[in-house]
Amino acid sequence: MSKGTALVTGASSGIGAVYADRLAKRGYNLVLVARNAGRLDQLATDLSTQYGVAVTALPADLTNHDDLENVAARLATGDDLTLVVNSAGIGPNANVLASDPDSLLQLVFLNVDILHRLTLAAAHNFADRGRGAIINIASVVPLMPERFNASYCASKAFVLSLTQSLAAEIGPRGVQMQAVLPGFTRTELFERAGLDINVIPPEMMMDAGDMVDAALSGFDQGELITIPSLADPAMWDAMETARHAIAPFLSLVQPAPRYANRAKTGEPA
Repeated sequence: MSKGTALVTGASSGIGAVYADRLAKRGYNLVLVARNAGRLDQLATDLSTQYGVAVTALPADLTNHDDLENVAARLATGDDLTLVVNSAGIGPNANVLASDPDSLLQLVFLNVDILHRLTLAAAHNFADRGRGAIINIASVVPLMPERFNASYCASKAFVLSLTQSLAAEIGPRGVQMQAVLPGFTRTELFERAGLDINVIPPEMMMDAGDMVDAALSGFDQGELITIPSLADPAMWDAMETARHAIAPFLSLVQPAPRYANRAKTGEPA
């Protein structure tokens, strides 16, 4: 039996294409979104033939306002939709100061603004209906931002925070949220960015199929945050425990003594 319809962005290649395959195998009908209409049509034909599900190709350049709004409208009004996978995104090809400013603006627009628009469109639809799920592809880089391009890290930190916050708001209304935090994953992203994938130690590079299979296993287990390569979940739990422990001290009426005392004595910081 069909599990409803899943809409997957960035579906013509990489992680998005693997999600499309795995979800079709699970019995989801699909709406596939990407810019490359030819590849999208071929994927739709292949998946429909192989798995016997209904697959619709929805070619769209999400950086184009009209295309974006067309996809958002599908998310906001589709009664058949039960799952959304926001996989469309781009990465950097250098550190921030060595990057073209316009390319960084495009990166932030796609990774943040567009994902935000599509996530909220689906969230309204699913929350109103009391069912549905949203999977956002983030990254491990927000957990170690000192090591990577600042704009890219910040964009993926947005995805992580958006997913966590929305889960608290619409989880009680029957909507499942998941942020997937992959490490290095073997996809075309590196080639498009002009990066040599061979400079990355092979023990750090996961195949896209393995990454998506692990992420879907985490989804089945109801995980809000899935880090496919993290063997010991207690490590994440410890970080979350520490984060919640600091919460009561983040907003108080008085400054902390170490700041207040210096201010009263005029002692330099």
